Amino acid sequence: MSLGSPKTMASFSLRLYQLVSELSTMSLGRKAGDMVVILALHCSPETSESRRNYQEEEITMFLKVQLPWNVIIAAENLQPESLMLQRSIVICLLSDFAIKKATKDLGYYLAVTTLETIGEGKVRLHTGDVLFPVVFNAITFKILKGEILEGVVHKVLKHGVFMRCGPIENVYLSNLKMPGYHYVPGENPCFMNEKMSKVGKDVRVRFVVIGTKWMEAEREFQALVSLEGDYLGPISSPDI
Repeated sequence: MSLGSPKTMASFSLRLYQLVSELSTMSLGRKAGDMVVILALHCSPETSESRRNYQEEEITMFLKVQLPWNVIIAAENLQPESLMLQRSIVICLLSDFAIKKATKDLGYYLAVTTLETIGEGKVRLHTGDVLFPVVFNAITFKILKGEILEGVVHKVLKHGVFMRCGPIENVYLSNLKMPGYHYVPGENPCFMNEKMSKVGKDVRVRFVVIGTKWMEAEREFQALVSLEGDYLGPISSPDI
């Protein structure tokens, strides 16, 4: 029986939720661990069918995508039992997915949601490793111009602040894009307006994205944002 046959995949879907609980305790790295949790929430049979018919669907800054992937299982990890082999494929897929980090077109890789198919394995010459082509659904995060998002300030400079927004570390808000705010130096520098509203370290800020840039070498995005607009600005602070 092929690993990718409908009968085998249906049986696998019924057992995958149970396997996820075990996988989440393994050392797969922080991102892979997060993915395991989301995989557990979305891999049940009653929800998987509704996710089969899309290739790519945009939901604000999140994308649902269907991706082909090649998973390589080392010869010493091959198991004769079908379910154990599928378990090894899932572990390798989650690990590879986390390492990939991001792409220019799809943004940051966040989570595997459902495993659609597992193709026939092909033995690699000289090593004995087996390559399995798989197709799976996933969620990615891509910041887009014009979106209204929130971030947390982690660095304050004289000419602006840097924020984190989801997996993006470098979201820059220039003082030129903070109308009514002025820089206040000191031990805990910040930007403040006449209403005593502050943009400082650990403050959560709502902003609009005005530009993004993909950094190929670092495999990450940078973003320029603004507070010019209605209902934008600090929405919480560590003092509250």
